[in-house]
Amino acid sequence: MRDVLDRLLPWWEDDQQVALATVVGTWRSAPRQPGAAMLVGADGEAVGSVSGGCVEGAVYELGEQVIGTGTPVLQRYGVSDDEAMGVGLTCGGILDIYVERVSPADFPELGEVAADIEAGRPVAVATVVAHPEAEHLGRRLVVRPEPAPVVGTLGSARADAAVLDDARGMLAQGRTATLEYGPDGERRGEGMRVFVASYAPRPRMLVFGAIDFASAVARMGTFLGYRVTVCDARPVFATRSRFPDADEVVVSWPHRYVEAQVAHDALDARTVACVLTHDPKFDVPLLEVLLGEGAPELAYIGAMGSRRTHEDRLARLREAGLREEQLARLRSPIGLDLGARTPEETAVSIASEIIALRWGGRGEPLRETEGAIHRHPG
Repeated sequence: MRDVLDRLLPWWEDDQQVALATVVGTWRSAPRQPGAAMLVGADGEAVGSVSGGCVEGAVYELGEQVIGTGTPVLQRYGVSDDEAMGVGLTCGGILDIYVERVSPADFPELGEVAADIEAGRPVAVATVVAHPEAEHLGRRLVVRPEPAPVVGTLGSARADAAVLDDARGMLAQGRTATLEYGPDGERRGEGMRVFVASYAPRPRMLVFGAIDFASAVARMGTFLGYRVTVCDARPVFATRSRFPDADEVVVSWPHRYVEAQVAHDALDARTVACVLTHDPKFDVPLLEVLLGEGAPELAYIGAMGSRRTHEDRLARLREAGLREEQLARLRSPIGLDLGARTPEETAVSIASEIIALRWGGRGEPLRETEGAIHRHPG
């Protein structure tokens, strides 16, 4: 929903009825991940995408139907047939798409949920998308971290308790997925499917070194959805005018900045760090903090420099007491081998390595690989 919220919220505030179609399950080579959304407005406007174009026409028609009836529908779309007018996914994947009507009467909590998302406060929405009893469809819980109270109900205290426990765990990890329970929330049962959409704050990208390559990496990070911080100890270089795409520009010694962030528990397992200073007086103390004892488990730590710079950096870090298993977390020289030369090309190389590490990709040409194109986290 996040990707269509800026259009959905004004319709909701105007008391209009809108159909919201959400991907709640995927199999094989599905083009979009759970949480991808599409709107069908009361005026006929379509916003967003659930499949990259394969089934949008059918979903649009289903959305118009749901606006009229108010009854939610869970629809599965699989491989298209051989007929010219067949509806399906030519990529061979399978999507489960849940279509519901949204209005102040249907979803009264949307305004507060939208405010949380806009402010970067973690919130999750757990919605019943399948149930043996039709009246349970569409019931939802709005879940926030403890000690905030839960809002809504799924129909029973047992179901609420089971889903609340799981949803808070998923929210802490920033995970979005469909869970299955028995009709009354039984752990080992089946029949009730609950889609938990987690809206955690954007993951962070820390870029160290206010150089031209950092500007390109900051732009790429913003494009990929990260909240980007550029940090450098030199105020003449670390300026807002040089990094307009960054969310914040910090003048500080990088290692001191990270120490403060760790002390405030501001880094997590989704954070990526790009050390672009390639100057030992900056990057060695910084990497000691990022890789040493008590260091946060970040998703990615990469450092720029030639192979000679890399070997010198490793020697200095070993002298500082870092062990081989700690150094093994460092991605250096940074990026994938794309033959990149310009700052923009280098930013693509770095982003490619981050994406490959996140999803388990190998960086090979797809034509030289077999199996599924789209990967899922393990």
